[in-house]
Parts: sequence; C-alpha cells; structure tokens
Amino acid sequence: MLRVYNTLSRRLEVFSPLNPGTVLMYVCGPTVYDYTHVGHARTYVAFDVIKRYLRLKGYDVVHVQNITDIDDKIIRRSREEGRSWREVADEFTRDYLEVLEKLNIKVDLHPRVTEHISEIIEFIGLLLEKGYAYVAPSGSVYFDVDSYGDYGRLSGRLSKEEWGQEQEYVKEKKHPYDFALWKAAKPGEPWWESPWGPGRPGWHIECSVMATLYLGERFDIHGGGSDLIFPHHENERAQSEAALGVKPWVRYWLHTGMLTVEGQKMSKSLGNIVPLKDLFREWQPEVVRLWLATVHYRSVVNFSDASLHQAGRNYERLANAVQALQEVLRKEEYSFKLSDEGRKLLREMARLRRGFYEAMDEDFNVSKAFSYVYELTSIVFSRILEKPEAAVALRALALLEEFNKVLGVLDKFFSRAPPLPLDQLIELIVEVRKRLRKAREYELADWIREQLLKQGVRLYDRGEETVWRLL
Repeated sequence: MLRVYNTLSRRLEVFSPLNPGTVLMYVCGPTVYDYTHVGHARTYVAFDVIKRYLRLKGYDVVHVQNITDIDDKIIRRSREEGRSWREVADEFTRDYLEVLEKLNIKVDLHPRVTEHISEIIEFIGLLLEKGYAYVAPSGSVYFDVDSYGDYGRLSGRLSKEEWGQEQEYVKEKKHPYDFALWKAAKPGEPWWESPWGPGRPGWHIECSVMATLYLGERFDIHGGGSDLIFPHHENERAQSEAALGVKPWVRYWLHTGMLTVEGQKMSKSLGNIVPLKDLFREWQPEVVRLWLATVHYRSVVNFSDASLHQAGRNYERLANAVQALQEVLRKEEYSFKLSDEGRKLLREMARLRRGFYEAMDEDFNVSKAFSYVYELTSIVFSRILEKPEAAVALRALALLEEFNKVLGVLDKFFSRAPPLPLDQLIELIVEVRKRLRKAREYELADWIREQLLKQGVRLYDRGEETVWRLL
C-alpha cells in the first residue's frame, strides 16, 4: 500500500487518487531567464522518479509541467542584454528542454504562460466576480488574502505577521500581503489587453489556470521545490479554492528538499550556481540522473565531486551487471533445470524485488529501494556469474530492467538488440589492440583504450583477454 507525505497535513497518508487507476500530476517548471541548473534538475528528476514508479504500479499518469515565459526576471535580463524578452525566453526554454532530454525525463504537457493569457484573464474575472479580488487605480488586480479564511495552512504560517509583504509592495493594495493577479503595464514592458487595462499576469495565477485547464478543478499531486511552499503554492491554493469553490483543490502536496553545494545553499550571490550544460561536460547525464534519482525526494541533496564520483561508480556497476548478464544469455543454452543454488538465488531475487516495492511504497523511499538494486548487482558478480545458469541470469536481467523503469539510467542497454554492427566494430578494435599488446606496442594500445573511453566504451584487461562495457 503506497503512502505519501502530504505537506498540507504534515503526515503520511494512504495514496488514493481521485479517479482509480489515473493520477493527475502538476509540477512547477522553470522561469526561463537563465540556464537550467542542478537545483532545478533535483526537482525534475525526483518527480520523474515518482511518475515512473506510479506507472510501474499500473497507474495512468498525466504529468503537466509549466514554462513561465514572461516574468520580471525575463524582462530584466532582456533589458540588460539589449534584446527582446521573447528571445531570452526562447533561448532558455531550448536549454531547459535539452536538459530534460539528456536526463531522460518526458513530460506529457508543457503549457506556456503566454499561450494562456485569455484563460488567465477569465480566471481573474471569476475571482473578482466572487469578491476575492479587487482592481486598483493603476489597473493592477490583487487577491484579497483576508477574504480567504484558510490562508497559511499549507506553509504553516497562520498569522498575518508571518505573511509579510510581496516584494513589490505598493500603497494601492489593501494589505501588504495581498498579491498581484494582474500587473498593469509599465513603460517598455510587454503587455496584453484586459478588461482592467493593458498588463501581464502575476506569477502565482499562471499555475492555477494551467493546472486547472489541463487536469480539472481537482487533481491528485501538485509538486515543486520546498522553496515554493510560501508564497507561491500558498497563493495558488488560496486563489484556486476561492475561484473554483472546491476543497481540497489538490489532494496531495509533495515538495522536494533543497540542494546544497558543498554544504552551502546554492545562490548567485555565492557564485555556486551549477548549470547543467557545464555539468554535462564532465559527467554523463546518466550519472547525474542516477545521483539525483537515488536520493529521497524530501531529503537535502549535497552537490559535491565525491557524490558524483560515487554515482559514477554505481552507474558503471549497474551497466556492467546488465552487459555481463546479456553475455551469459548469448552464450548459455536455455534450460528449465535449476541447481539448488539456482533455486536459492531465485528466492533471494524475489526478496529483493519485494524489498524494492516496499521501500518505494513508503513515500517513494528510493534511497532505500536502491540498496536492493545494489544488492542484486553484488549477487550478479559474486554468485550468478561464477556458475552461470541461463534461467537465473534471465531473471536477474529482467529484474534490473524492472528497477530501471524507475531509475531510468539503463535504457540504452535494454533497447539494444545485439548483435549490432557497433558491437562488431568494437570487437574489431579490441582485437587490433590485443595484437598491438602482443607486439609490445603498449603506447598505441593505451591510446586506443583512452579513445574508446572518451566514446563511452571501457576496456577491462583480464590476462591476455579483454572485455568491453558501454558506459
């Protein structure tokens, strides 16, 4: 039975979606004013793991992740660089989508704010009609926080003193903590027509509108980083439940833990922002994904060379286990007959599979679940490969493929249908290198090893024989 931690209730709850068999999930995406960094990836990978596990459990998951393509930060950068806000948004949207592709994350719907202006205006009109919002003299529209009686419960900030004030506090607001739904146009800024005059959407309203438009007036999971709980998600919840007259608007609020860099909070002021485009020059995307995918989504993640080196070793071990088992199955004849040791190994693998699911069922505890994956690789190297039996190797390979449906880092090994021309080419290169070693041409043999490694092929010399593995 799957249980998840709901930020709203601050406790573990049995997971029961609104419609049996279907999970509707909205995750806050990027504001595209800069390159996607490792802190963003922490959240995107975490919710991809959650989605993958739900699908493995048999749910049909609809995953919506927005793109904020108009915002103060985008406008500011466009002015600094002397180009249009649209150019800025388009450039960093491309970067974001490229990152998702490299991290093997597939989002079902990617709505953009500028494509939903009419729906946003309609939603704001509904809030005005119901008395939850007001139009200021400037033409800006604000949400009246005092009109919504349950404000602060999601974040735990239950007093007005804790609500503070929006960054852009202006005297035309009734209260300093009221927030903008529509911002009146300023000179030189992009704007759209509305019943209250030219302007553009506030930040919080976009997610309410797009989540509701694509998932309905109520849905199952709303996700994002813990830094979004207040004010963003608090404001989303308030305006959505007020406009739609539903409670709860979202059944389960899930939030990822922070990412730190060498123990410090990641921030521009500290100069420790790590863009993914730079990280991928040093580390394979699969290694970055495995590092992020094997940390519990609510835990704090610390970025360090040591953590990525460990993830690299873990990834190589997984890749080697898969390829070694595939080699066994290419060589061994299939037989239904099992030794006593083979039957014992099958029972142990059943235990590992059960442990994996039990860990994931406890609030998606992927760090504990990965311990069973790692234990399986230990069994592969220490016992299965020692005295190979096709039936045992096949079961171990199938189990690794099942685990990978959540981890998402071994797809290229399972999608291959050997033998491929690539395999034959690598075998030929390995044979050339073998002959060079026999001729004591070690410098050239080492150069071949280094070049293959740069292409993602690692060689292992075992006496006079050499085996290769894809990384």
